[in-house]
Amino acid sequence: MSKNFAVIGVGGYIAPRHLRAIRDTGNRIVAAVDIKDSVGVLDQYSFNTRFFTEIERFDRHLEKLRRGTETERVHFVSVCSPNYLHDSHCRLALRIGADVICEKPLAMTSKETAQLVKLAASRPDQVFAVNYNLRFYPAVLQLRAAVQRGDLGDIFHVNGSYMQDWLLKDTDYNWRLLPNEGGALRAVSDIGTHWMDAASFILGSKISEVYAQLETLHKTRKRPLGEVQTYSKAGAAMKYDTYPVQTEDYAAVLLRWGSGVFGSVNVSQVAAGRKNCLRLEIYGSKKSACWNSEEPNSIQYGSRDGANELSLRGSPGFMEDVAGFSDYPGGHAEGFPDAFKMNMRAVYTAISTGKKPAIPFASVEDGHHEVKVCDAILKSSKTRKWVKV
Repeated sequence: MSKNFAVIGVGGYIAPRHLRAIRDTGNRIVAAVDIKDSVGVLDQYSFNTRFFTEIERFDRHLEKLRRGTETERVHFVSVCSPNYLHDSHCRLALRIGADVICEKPLAMTSKETAQLVKLAASRPDQVFAVNYNLRFYPAVLQLRAAVQRGDLGDIFHVNGSYMQDWLLKDTDYNWRLLPNEGGALRAVSDIGTHWMDAASFILGSKISEVYAQLETLHKTRKRPLGEVQTYSKAGAAMKYDTYPVQTEDYAAVLLRWGSGVFGSVNVSQVAAGRKNCLRLEIYGSKKSACWNSEEPNSIQYGSRDGANELSLRGSPGFMEDVAGFSDYPGGHAEGFPDAFKMNMRAVYTAISTGKKPAIPFASVEDGHHEVKVCDAILKSSKTRKWVKV
């Protein structure tokens, strides 16, 4: 049975991925809100729904739907608003009795996320997920299964990076650059946490300690006197204000997991030529494995005594472990939008069956832990010491 969704924030970059995933899993949207008129975004996905530009009117509408029939009631809320609003919007969703999926980070501070964990625990019948959708790339699921089986042997260390260039120039601008809207960390919080969650998911262990160095390469930037969407570029005729930058462009982080595995990750949003490149390398006593998100349907395996291998999704050894989370046969690429769909499918299955899924989506507790990791990274960058999470 399909479910009724409400979406908070539909005008940015990430919300259309939620909209597509909602559509592709056979569900519908009955209400949406954004501070600007973005109803055209909903039209692109064939959603005919009530649209609001004021959160108060949206809230009152949800309360009315809550008391309506089953076909009117909001079952699920997708929170796609800017980071500083996540806490209040998640609370709104929980208050009306809806299940919720929130974009990361779960909130701006670990104090806020701790309170959300407590609130969610008081409502055990409501599902609360955080959108770390990289867990549901088939390659990430395959690597998780390989580690669990011991195919790579004992894991020695994990290395990787997440590189983008969309903030390479000092004229590139987005609200994420502002700490009061995006948070004290930017590159780490925005993309680094995706890498850390994926690596932790594969290892089956949480990060327990960090040592970090943060760098702001553009000490000042130029802010357009007009709105610029994520990944878009300001026009040549745009006028600018100059402002000091208080968030990092680049980070180098050493990591220890609770299982004892050691690792490192480099994160940059000023890496020329890299559009959205996540690399994850796992080194074990038997084999190594490497995955690159820009080539999402293949895994490279390394061996000292035998031939190195390239494993392709849909081929033997890369199909059985991802059954149910890969819709297309081999040779038909699956990527970022499909990971959203599979994440939503796992959440939706948990809601429909009332059971924990075989492949766990990121929970409110996971979202809380990632914010605590960010707190530790920020502290480490200032003290130049290892900091426990």
